[in-house]
Amino acid sequence: MPERLETVGYGALSDRDFKRLSEYIERELGIRMPDTKRVMLESRLQKRVRLLGLDGFPAYVDYVFSDEGSRLEILNMIDAVTTNKTDFFREADHFDYVERTLVPEALASGGGRPLRFWSAGCSTGEEPYTLAMVLEECRADHRGLEYSIVASDISTAVLQKAITAVYDEDRVSDIPVSFRKKYLLRSKDRNASQVRIRPELRSRVEFVRVNLMDDRYPVEGSFDAVFCRNVIIYFERPTQERILRRLVDHVRPDGYLVLGHSETLTGMDMPLKSVAPTIYRKT
Repeated sequence: MPERLETVGYGALSDRDFKRLSEYIERELGIRMPDTKRVMLESRLQKRVRLLGLDGFPAYVDYVFSDEGSRLEILNMIDAVTTNKTDFFREADHFDYVERTLVPEALASGGGRPLRFWSAGCSTGEEPYTLAMVLEECRADHRGLEYSIVASDISTAVLQKAITAVYDEDRVSDIPVSFRKKYLLRSKDRNASQVRIRPELRSRVEFVRVNLMDDRYPVEGSFDAVFCRNVIIYFERPTQERILRRLVDHVRPDGYLVLGHSETLTGMDMPLKSVAPTIYRKT
């Protein structure tokens, strides 16, 4: 197949440059990158080419894989190509299960120990902060409940947004009104139309950069529940299984793994049993 002709602007990724990038992305990030995603990749990397003052994609790809680029640009490239779509209270039945089943059972059998949760693939923070709101509500019904949340993502850009915890008002419309009053602060600038998660919730969440493709994860101990929702859908099946096995290693006995509604463990031999739609308990 001949290489595509360059188009207006920064041109098109040549077959050679697309192959270099796609092989790296698939190997290091686990994200499928067939030729049908070439235009998407070009679109997402144009801003990086422009910001670096380079004259096109060939110069950018050479820079990314240079010694300097591997130190200074790889993380920016990863930020550009990863998909970060999330919402507060997305797939809300999972949070209902936490409130109605997981917390009461854990407290009944846990001897008063703090509960630990991991939001893997947390994006801009909506999932861990939703979880924190739900657990704060549980604290009103269960005296002595203590908890902590680890939230991770591969993208440093979205992690910084999550740490800042400032959201446009239209992004919080799915949060119940009573929760908004309790857990959100309005911007002092009335024209800003932004809110921020209250500091008492922010203090419950520790953010850390994790590449789920790595052999070991920089998180300590085991968790009562690991949320990894709408993340593995981007990976090939063998990669999904490898990642899930590593995540299950971080789930305590009788703890839970929570996947997205479009994901499944069918055909995988895991020490898990289904207890609710896309909620699995470690056996």
